[in-house]
Amino acid sequence: MFVEMLKNLWESTGLNHSYNGGFLWQNYVMLIIACVLLFVGIGLKKEPLLLVPIAFGMLLINIPGAHEILMKYPEIDPETGLTTAAGGFFYYITRGVKWVIFPPIIFLGIGAMTDFGPLIANPKSFILGAAAQLGIFITLFGAMALQFKGFEAAAIAIIGGADGPTSIYVATKMGVDDAMLSAITVAAYSYMALIPIIQPPLMRLLTTKKERSIKMEQLRPVSKREKIVFPIVVTIVCGLILPDSLPLLGMLMLGNLLKECLVTDRLSQTASNGLMNAITIFLGISVGSMAVGTEFLALNTLKIVALGLLAFMMGTVGGLLMGKLMCVLSHGKINPLIGSAGVSAVPMAARVSQNVAQKDDPNNYLLMHAMGPNVAGVIGSAVAAGVLLAVFL
Repeated sequence: MFVEMLKNLWESTGLNHSYNGGFLWQNYVMLIIACVLLFVGIGLKKEPLLLVPIAFGMLLINIPGAHEILMKYPEIDPETGLTTAAGGFFYYITRGVKWVIFPPIIFLGIGAMTDFGPLIANPKSFILGAAAQLGIFITLFGAMALQFKGFEAAAIAIIGGADGPTSIYVATKMGVDDAMLSAITVAAYSYMALIPIIQPPLMRLLTTKKERSIKMEQLRPVSKREKIVFPIVVTIVCGLILPDSLPLLGMLMLGNLLKECLVTDRLSQTASNGLMNAITIFLGISVGSMAVGTEFLALNTLKIVALGLLAFMMGTVGGLLMGKLMCVLSHGKINPLIGSAGVSAVPMAARVSQNVAQKDDPNNYLLMHAMGPNVAGVIGSAVAAGVLLAVFL
């Protein structure tokens, strides 16, 4: 009896699964990758709120034998339609991604934490936010050139929006497989974490010291009425032109309205704290759990990683070039560095703009000016997602 118990225990271990199924080296490589991402999130403190849950979900699902337990499908009686045996825990929480529930809720929380004041004070920021979406459309054609299908290319291209939830939303709506969805998401969040490394060389390459040293005039005060009207008007205008953008953009604007109207403080606090934190955990674990080694470690994953880097770089270049043009047209009143903040990684990209400016002049404060294009980039990425969905679905 005791020997039989020990035998059953051994047969349930991951080591035995690995032994009987052959040496699945892909699982062990993914365990290493998961540990690297954990180090980036915890040790280097780069996007820890998402990289840590994603990496840990990746860690869990790639332990040999764990997939059958965590992702077990529920057993359903074909005659009655009733569930006769429950599925695995990960099976249920990944429904939030597969049914496109989590990304819009994340946008609700982002809206409740975002101040659109700098954008309202300087509407020209919309142009910079739009220009920074250049990376999306260049990468779209690049992905097609690498033999990805149209809907797959669109899902990959949205990485250039520098917005993880948007990448997940578009990839899911496009119906890509789990491995591609995971690769797109990991690439998006990894490059968001690396913005302080990716952007500065491009910013210094495409701008002169004189341009980087431009000090911009202080932004005008924005009234509470303007802040309340803004999300309503944006929702109506974008909804009438591009309804496909509303699941993300509409929730973003609702979250912001809850914050600005001053009569829904409890809802705003819930959206920006408790709800946002809970969904972030589940979203991260769900995405990580889709990165199964045998499917994730493929040539397409490497292509996606390369295209994601291209998307980020071209988005930064697009914003900078538009910033340079606006600098010329304004007779030197606009610092082109704020154009790089047009990618929607809020507020990291705006901080990078200020940090680069202060390398040449420590007294040059660009943060609030860069926040305008930064939040415009959030809106721009949601609109770009709507365009891609309207074209390819």
